[in-house]
Amino acid sequence: MAEKRVAVVGGGLAGLASVMKLTELGVKVDLFSLTPVKRSHSVCAQGGINSCNDQTRQLGDSEWKHFDDTVYGGDFLNHQPPVKEMAMWAPKVIDLMDRLGVPFNRTGEGFIDRRRFGGTLYKRTAFAGATTGQQLLYALDEQVRRQEAEGMVRKYEFWDFLRPILDEQGNCRGIVAQDMVSMEIRSFPADAAVMATGGCGLVYGRSTMSVFCNGSAASRCFQAGAKYANGEFIQVHPTAIPGADKLRLMSESARGEGGRVWVPRKAQDPRAPQEIPDSDRYYFLEERYPEYGNLVPRDIATREIFDICVNEGLSVEDDRMCVYLDLTHIPAAELDRKLGGILEIYEKFQGVDPRVEPMKIFPAVHYSMGGLWADYAKSSDGGLEPGAPENHMTNIAGLYAIGECDYHYHGGNRLGANSLLSCIFTGLFTGPSILNYIDSQPHDAVSQDLLDSARQAEIDRHQHLLTGNEGSEENPYLIHQELGDLMTRVATVVRKNDQLTEALVKVDELHKRAMKVNLSDTGGWTNQNVLFAKALQDMFPLAKCILKGALQRDECRGAHYKPEFQKPPLTAEDPAERRRQAEAWCDEFEANNERYLKSTIATWNADTMQPDLTYEDVDTSSIPPRPRLYGLVGADIIEEVWKERAKAKAESGQYATT
Repeated sequence: MAEKRVAVVGGGLAGLASVMKLTELGVKVDLFSLTPVKRSHSVCAQGGINSCNDQTRQLGDSEWKHFDDTVYGGDFLNHQPPVKEMAMWAPKVIDLMDRLGVPFNRTGEGFIDRRRFGGTLYKRTAFAGATTGQQLLYALDEQVRRQEAEGMVRKYEFWDFLRPILDEQGNCRGIVAQDMVSMEIRSFPADAAVMATGGCGLVYGRSTMSVFCNGSAASRCFQAGAKYANGEFIQVHPTAIPGADKLRLMSESARGEGGRVWVPRKAQDPRAPQEIPDSDRYYFLEERYPEYGNLVPRDIATREIFDICVNEGLSVEDDRMCVYLDLTHIPAAELDRKLGGILEIYEKFQGVDPRVEPMKIFPAVHYSMGGLWADYAKSSDGGLEPGAPENHMTNIAGLYAIGECDYHYHGGNRLGANSLLSCIFTGLFTGPSILNYIDSQPHDAVSQDLLDSARQAEIDRHQHLLTGNEGSEENPYLIHQELGDLMTRVATVVRKNDQLTEALVKVDELHKRAMKVNLSDTGGWTNQNVLFAKALQDMFPLAKCILKGALQRDECRGAHYKPEFQKPPLTAEDPAERRRQAEAWCDEFEANNERYLKSTIATWNADTMQPDLTYEDVDTSSIPPRPRLYGLVGADIIEEVWKERAKAKAESGQYATT
């Protein structure tokens, strides 16, 4: 029998989980990573990983409620079968990682400790101090190293994925990759390829993502014919600290452990924060969202912090927008035990001890909810059909997408601590699906001509970048700075159509300039200049997806926020008039869902150098969409009206959306 081999691109949680599962199933794997696997961006994840658990069950929690919180937090833009399956798997994922040796924090009784994260009222989040991602990554890395020692894994660290190799039928038959040290370009035949390459933070110049999270791998698949979905949904994390090179995350775990966000009621109060009494402090999240307090979903917290600083002028500092994130009321020993990792980061980069002085934070680009479009097979119980070859396969047969670089799990807004879960879950769950796909295919060898032509195309591109634009004055680093500044200004917290329209024109100009860059380093050994230039060129298709998708979505949904399309609060005092307003509000909500409760699907048009957008209905068959009413004035009567409508529709059998 022919040897089965899969190329897995990305050495983070999703990629390692995929390698672990595939090798357990007897499939040999070539693993590619831009960095040493243990330095993949998953190592930066801080706060924890979600699942329903024995403690929360006693309070009325269930896997179904985790599922409901996820789709509600995502503004119902998540296809529900994958989300349901993930929520049902979550307790098993935590148990597995515990058995693999992850040092989760424990209670005094020895149980895994849990904390609350945003968008839920239950303590679902298991954590290992404030370095959860690192501990999970190291545990999976141990399993992959075991398989590597047994000859099941060939590891290619410091290799850059350049393109999928497609045969005449359009099926993926391998990949082309480049050694970042020797600059050798090689073709690697494979029965299937798995993209587990994370997000595209570098499109924004600076983000909380690692500086190698440039989105180029997903973009190269996109340009090869894979669809890209919901690109406009970019999560801006409410709490980060600025840096010259990147923005450093201050995990939601800080608020999950009791951290409080506030500003002085007097703008730019000159007093030290410790000297400002409670009466002069504005705990705005707690006042505006009493049920969730500082743990409202990230999109809500981000907009409120932005509003406080930009619109209300209450930034802590006059020349830099920021608010306080206060942990000083929590005993230092407890902070060190549960949050030591992020306290060290803040102390190192800000020179201030957050145990005794509140941190100064502001929102930052953090996560891509959108990503490569991927398919799934729905099971009879509304989850996923185990082992179905189409689970997480892109529209290119044999090319799979998992982890942050796929679009399935988070809809319009990701709940904190669901990302680590979705990465590990997708890596584990897709193993049998990939194997079944391989077994369904004819086991003919990949044509050497196909491998050589794909390799030659990348060699030609490489050589053109080194020598093809002599005399040009275009600098890739300056173009990237312009791109990042523009994207940050027009496509983060607040979006406006006139700015998006102008930005699309400007990005098109920058794209054309980027194709003509002249490199200062034309050497043939560890040439970082040419690698960056390639990545820069490949950022533009994704930037255009983000901008064009945002421009065409005239609504507020999750992280996508256009103030001119925000639904207003109720204003009437008279009960009858208030009821009428609530009815009208619900009418508008339903009409908006009819138009915009759809996934944005982009395909790349190589002739126009633009994405073409279409729209796909979202499967909401398990949980009917309902309004997100966090803190809205009149939410009680709107919820009452909506429940009456939902009950009537359920009785008439209208809820069967797929």
